[in-house]
Amino acid sequence: MIHLKPVDIELIGQMNPYLGLGLEMITSFILGALVGLDRENKLKSAGLKTNILICLGSTLYTAVSLLIYEGGVNDPNRTAAQIVSGVGFLGAGAIMHGKGSVSGLTTAATIWMVAAVGMTVGAGYPIIATLFTLTVLFVLRILDPIYKAMNFARCFHLEIYSDRSYIDLIKGHFSRKSAEILDIWDVKLEKEVITKANIQINTKEFKFMVDLLRQDKKIKKVIHYHIDSEEAQNGDYFST
Repeated sequence: MIHLKPVDIELIGQMNPYLGLGLEMITSFILGALVGLDRENKLKSAGLKTNILICLGSTLYTAVSLLIYEGGVNDPNRTAAQIVSGVGFLGAGAIMHGKGSVSGLTTAATIWMVAAVGMTVGAGYPIIATLFTLTVLFVLRILDPIYKAMNFARCFHLEIYSDRSYIDLIKGHFSRKSAEILDIWDVKLEKEVITKANIQINTKEFKFMVDLLRQDKKIKKVIHYHIDSEEAQNGDYFST
């Protein structure tokens, strides 16, 4: 007959294993759902169900590893390490690369963080897990509007790979925005033309214009990155 050990819960102490695991399950479900709702509302690939399952799974693995630990080789730290490795594969699946840009990094980082929250709950620290969940929600929901409200103008380097010059199109697009084209030129290769430009513009408007350019089926690739304003004035640039 299997005798389960009591479960240690933060600020409560030892509890009946069934009650303790039930409390951890409910807490994990709620915290995963809070993050999942934010991602679901933003139409991200890892939404409500995904985040709930990740949080519950991390909680279960951590809690069971503590229940069966009796010293020796059944070290709970090994389970924690395997959770981190497994979540890495999920995060990698959320990252997409195309036309010179990478998307899904925030989603991947959120998956990684939700797994950490689940592990914290499974280890018996639901209050700490709740505080970290609130911090994650602050980062996902509050920081972005604050940053956009500040509306800083930054210098960006833009490269468009196509079969023709896009100088006139860039001038036409960005002239309607609060932007300043610091430098613009073409690099003509044997089979393609690369239109390059250094532009000073706020981040939100620049991202909107880049998304419009990516919808042009004649454009093979769009590359962009932030550069230093002094180097943009001199016609030099570097990748960041």
